[in-house]
Amino acid sequence: MATSGPTDHREELESDAVGPTGRFRIYMGAVAGVGKTFAMLDEGWRRHRRGADVVVGFVETHGRPRTAELIRDLEVVPRKIVAYRGSQFEEMDVDAVLARKPELALVDELAHTNVPGSGRHEKRWQDVMELVEAGIAVITTVNVQHLESIADAVERMTGTRVRERVPDWVVRRADQLELIDSSPEALRRRMVHGNIYPAEKVPDALTHFFRAENLVALRELALRFVADETEDELLAYLRDRHSDALWETRERILVAVTGAHGTDAVIRRAARIAARTKADLHAVHVVAPEQARRGAADALDVLHKLADDLGADWHVLNEEEPARALVDFAREHQVTQIVLGSSRRSRWEELTKGSVVQRVLRFAGDCDVDVHVIARRDVDPVEGPEQSE
Repeated sequence: MATSGPTDHREELESDAVGPTGRFRIYMGAVAGVGKTFAMLDEGWRRHRRGADVVVGFVETHGRPRTAELIRDLEVVPRKIVAYRGSQFEEMDVDAVLARKPELALVDELAHTNVPGSGRHEKRWQDVMELVEAGIAVITTVNVQHLESIADAVERMTGTRVRERVPDWVVRRADQLELIDSSPEALRRRMVHGNIYPAEKVPDALTHFFRAENLVALRELALRFVADETEDELLAYLRDRHSDALWETRERILVAVTGAHGTDAVIRRAARIAARTKADLHAVHVVAPEQARRGAADALDVLHKLADDLGADWHVLNEEEPARALVDFAREHQVTQIVLGSSRRSRWEELTKGSVVQRVLRFAGDCDVDVHVIARRDVDPVEGPEQSE
């Protein structure tokens, strides 16, 4: 993956060649208004001018005249009209794009949730994956707050609920990830001038989601995520070109999964630690064989899906003693860090039954494994308006 910047002209031409297996490029931004859709349409137009077969699968202009102008004479695949709860909505017609089979499809807003009944997929990212698997190259856009591993932190930071989310593995699968950047000051000026939201929404946006401190934090999240992906690309290059060199053993992180409330936040926190340290992530649930219950299994199915979306390997251990099982697993898999949720037991329960956290700390110390104890958050996600692209 790569961030945007100057490139050699010959390399640019080679990277723009649309292969038969379907190339996948994502333009990422901190928030709406940074210019992701502009960049996507400019790139589509440039390839069209060089002879590539390009179509617009779906572009959302949000009433911005300049965005609509940038479509120019690119072919637009007609949208599917869907009736839902007494209203009509427009969605991308995936089957029409597949039947048209262009070299490249431009598809805006990767995190979008499709209107029920509009097709076989709930999310647009699933539509995009189907196009890529069919051999169609796709350029798409996404804001950093929609990444599954980051969304809960953004909710706490901004006070705005992030309802639409994209699994991290989808973004990491992109052949090219480019950051479309803009300073917080420039974004707030664009907002004031009416270039992002309609005039009636501007005052509320400037005093809530588009506060300067929020924009600074979101920009930092986007920069870090893209920088991490670029580092992965560099390491892969070095391994390919210098296979005889010795490399340090990478970090490996284990997150303990239980049915306790707040475990989802612990898993997301572990995923962020893993991403920042370039670590493998193992999600491990320990259960005694006779304690398996259907209700608990239902809750664990949700956590299993979350772990998959965050790129973690899922493991279930049938053992009587969870602390020992976790540390034994860590030793066998060369885990360097264990992430636990804080204990829910009362002081009396810890004295009479023992603390799993304390036992993990003791056992892990014997084999030089670091342990992070993460506070469980009981607060439900903040209710509030979802931010549009």
